[in-house]
Amino acid sequence: MSLGHTITVEQGTRHIRVVHGSHVLAETDRALELRETGCPVRYYIPEADVRMDLLAPSDTQTYCPFKGTASYWSLPDAPDLVWSYPDPKPDVAEIRNHLCFYEPEVS
Repeated sequence: MSLGHTITVEQGTRHIRVVHGSHVLAETDRALELRETGCPVRYYIPEADVRMDLLAPSDTQTYCPFKGTASYWSLPDAPDLVWSYPDPKPDVAEIRNHLCFYEPEVS
């Protein structure tokens, strides 16, 4: 990590639910909470708790110097709605096989 930039990953205790239109895309009590300097808390949901059958892989990829290369999935009316890091950097290895949505319901 660079000076002044931190990332922490902890097991979350909150219920996370992702709904788009009439579909529940994900629901879990097992999300990881990723906190990164300058960013909102992001909830990484185990792939087993995501309706992958509703999502289509996207060609989009982005690179984060702290987490690695992200891959994205889309819905027909919501491009690049969800992302994951298939091969995350060692400092955030826990997020492998987890996906993150932009606006989950948190309770």
